[in-house]
Amino acid sequence: MLYREAGLFKTTYTADQALFPIPLDRYFVLAVLAVAFLVVPLVANEYWLQAVLIPFLVFSMAALGLNLLTGYAGQISLGTGGFMAVGAYMTYKIATGFPDLPIVVAFLLSGLCAAAVGVLFGIPSLRIKGFYLAVATLAAQFFLSWMFNKVPWFYNYSPSGTVTAPPRTLLGITVTGPEASAEVRYLLALTLVAVLALAAKNLVRGRVGRGWMAIRDMDIAAEIIGFRPYRTKLLAFAVSSFYCGVAGAMSLFLWLGSAETEAFSINVSFQVLFMVIIGGLGSILGSFLGAAFITLVPVFLTNAPQLVGLSMPVDLQKHIELMIFGGLIVFFLIVEPHGLARLWQIAKEKLRRWPFPY
Repeated sequence: MLYREAGLFKTTYTADQALFPIPLDRYFVLAVLAVAFLVVPLVANEYWLQAVLIPFLVFSMAALGLNLLTGYAGQISLGTGGFMAVGAYMTYKIATGFPDLPIVVAFLLSGLCAAAVGVLFGIPSLRIKGFYLAVATLAAQFFLSWMFNKVPWFYNYSPSGTVTAPPRTLLGITVTGPEASAEVRYLLALTLVAVLALAAKNLVRGRVGRGWMAIRDMDIAAEIIGFRPYRTKLLAFAVSSFYCGVAGAMSLFLWLGSAETEAFSINVSFQVLFMVIIGGLGSILGSFLGAAFITLVPVFLTNAPQLVGLSMPVDLQKHIELMIFGGLIVFFLIVEPHGLARLWQIAKEKLRRWPFPY
């Protein structure tokens, strides 16, 4: 009986447009943030932080960026991995070229570089849409991967062609490099994701988000009522690429430590796209649910045989894992095409009506 809107009297426009109008929602989000910031760093071991939680945060950031473009603005993109590569390589160049610059500022500047690249490759969206736009962004993926692989300036002429995150400090604490602990890198990644997720949520609730959704639903009608498709689409590509660029910077500096262009291949673009589809298009929460599904299910499938005492060859175990993983994706898309976020929404609606019939 606690999860109700009845009895909540709003006397101001600000209260009526609150991000979480039901108090229980606010308490739940605050509890999740408290656990994530205070409890997880104390109880999680190195494996969970490095192999599960930090990748989850990185892919959540990338899924946020793609969801803003595809879910809210309706523009299909298969170049997420390339825009993440822009963020990673530009952060590396900025961090090595300006050692005294705070690493968070380097992350944001690399995101702006990725936004500029996103605007450049978003120009075809003014004339084409659908699968043709997907092919255009796929060309961006291949071009960016080729450029970072063939131009030695981007990896400082290293003979191996890899980029390695240099050690950097923030407020006197080492946050990147081999000396940085997993707990510190996790907290920095969590802070970036929390702040930018809040910014994305407020962005889609405002005039910018309404413009994106109007273009997504019917671009001709949106143009008639005053939205400019040119500006709206390019802004969607810019904001989306900014988030993907920051995700790429986090991937290199807070997760992998060193990487080549293969770390941001077309497989990453498809992986992030699956996260958005499974989690729910046009949903900020869906970005997190999809990233959690794609990140945690393979970990569970890898450790499941050991839990039941089964022993099998590694290659067979990997093939079975891929088969089960693909089957689960198809199952969820059949059960709920609108993603896991819709299932969560249905559960909340049932809770609000309980114990009355739905």
